[in-house]
Amino acid sequence: MSMKKFEGDFEIKASKKMLYPYISTASGLAQWFADDVNINEDKEFNFIYDGEDHPARMASHRLNQYVKFEFFEDEDEDGDVSYVELHLDENEITQSVYLKVVDFSDYEDDQEQYELWEDLVHSLKDIVGG
Repeated sequence: MSMKKFEGDFEIKASKKMLYPYISTASGLAQWFADDVNINEDKEFNFIYDGEDHPARMASHRLNQYVKFEFFEDEDEDGDVSYVELHLDENEITQSVYLKVVDFSDYEDDQEQYELWEDLVHSLKDIVGG
């Protein structure tokens, strides 16, 4: 199955500094992104959804800016690996902060994927009060 790129922007009323731990740490991600998230001594993340393990590594990050997770077991026939990038962008005019999601995976339905991310970000907003 081939991979597709999904992108979405979600406004969150919270500072980038406050949001960054929620997108970059196992404990922060476990609160809204997955059922649970663990990290091992090799700094490999394990995202748990519906009792299934999804091992990943933090491929890149920049403090208070973005993170990118690449998932080990999700590779298509072209050798592409699924990943999720979470960017914290600020509109300098309005001072609004946006979580930009880039999800490269084998998801089929764009509308269903948008609704999934909308629900996840809603959970994050509930946690941070944004």
